[in-house]
Amino acid sequence: YINVVLIEKILRVQPNVKKLYLLIRAPDLDSAKEHFNNEVVKTDLFVVLREKLGANLHALLEDKIFPVAGDIACDSLGINSDMKDEMCKEIDIIVNSAATTSFDERYDTAIRINAFGTLNILKFSKQCSKLKMLLHVSTAYVCGVKEGLIEEKPLHYGETLNGGSHLDIDAEQKLVEEKLEDLKARNATEKEVTLAMRVLGIERAKIHGWPNTYTFTKAMGEMLLGHLKEDLQLIILRPTIYWSRVQTVETTSCRNVGTTDTFIIGYGKGKQNVIMGDKESIMDVIPADMVVNSIIAAMVAHRHRSSHITVYHISSSRRNQLNIGDIIQFSVDHFKNNPWISKRGKPVKVKKFHTLDSMASLHKYIAIHYKPSLKILKCANLILCQHLQAFCSNLERRINRAIRLAELYKPYLFFKGVFNDTNAEMLLMVTRESNADDTFNFDPTIIQWEKYFKEIHIPGLVKYIF
Repeated sequence: YINVVLIEKILRVQPNVKKLYLLIRAPDLDSAKEHFNNEVVKTDLFVVLREKLGANLHALLEDKIFPVAGDIACDSLGINSDMKDEMCKEIDIIVNSAATTSFDERYDTAIRINAFGTLNILKFSKQCSKLKMLLHVSTAYVCGVKEGLIEEKPLHYGETLNGGSHLDIDAEQKLVEEKLEDLKARNATEKEVTLAMRVLGIERAKIHGWPNTYTFTKAMGEMLLGHLKEDLQLIILRPTIYWSRVQTVETTSCRNVGTTDTFIIGYGKGKQNVIMGDKESIMDVIPADMVVNSIIAAMVAHRHRSSHITVYHISSSRRNQLNIGDIIQFSVDHFKNNPWISKRGKPVKVKKFHTLDSMASLHKYIAIHYKPSLKILKCANLILCQHLQAFCSNLERRINRAIRLAELYKPYLFFKGVFNDTNAEMLLMVTRESNADDTFNFDPTIIQWEKYFKEIHIPGLVKYIF
């Protein structure tokens, strides 16, 4: 998603860029081009460019954008040799935002993409003769679960977050391979393999102090970059939770939908009015266009070759704090004044909101409101010769999913950390010296959260996603 917003921004404000190579996971060039046209160009993110250029947009894209079929999980990024040679001679800057972002992704998949895929990007970068920098988009939550001020500093190779033993990334990969071999020897089904890999990822993350597979393997990726970069200039951008662009709803096109968004819409539809979390917990949100502006600003500020590592938190919690209670109130206010219209054409009346302060209270709530219904359904199903099995399975699946998601997101629903963005603030000051019209502004203090949610983010969700 960030790469798409970045491409649109560059083409809109700097159409004189020479070339943009876009690595797309695809088996061949035709498939890569088809993906680019259908999943990028035809989206609402390009509405401004389409209105501005009309028929000339196609010519601009043909001249500037070069889709490349490949895969960061492969050696040489899966790029054919002729294209690779061309790219290595021409590329000045590499931006890597490729990742699998599911918190409980299969461990083999997550480590292959987020850790060793990042290493493959580094190996490719070292072959680019003109390269000025590798800009790696990570996540602020590689810090794990912390309280207080969280600094903009690189991770040390092999460090853990719980003060435990050394993290051996190669040993983690070997563990994955051994587990897969064991599952194969036992003739495990694909479903069993997927479950085992998901469980393994969470287990290994928690052993070393991270709350989930995503942040654990993203941390591994950062460690590999810092440890093996040699004299390459490395810029690490760590956005927090990035959402729709801080513009009008017509140019928002929310595509990065998370659990909070699903909850907001579930509440608006009258299907959900309970959430687990602390209303005072910090929800560090940053609009996607501000993340992109910071990427471009970092490209310009670090355009001269160097061997430094610089880390930027692209965040809002230090200078424009938002908490879960704010988001709840904005959602309540929005849907009271702009009710969801049901399929029958009637406005949905939202219910009173309830927050649960622990997993124990969630289990109690489920035991009171859902378990009795499930018990009755199971009895009726037995009497009716399994004719209600689908209803039983569906309710049981919904209960288990609610508990699983609550466990996954619990660290962030009770998060008390504040991300120090001093480096990012200094980058913004440098950018403003040469950019008086705020084209590349990423100052979180300008965001009016109530207006952003009620006039941009929630309407964007309703219009583009749900």
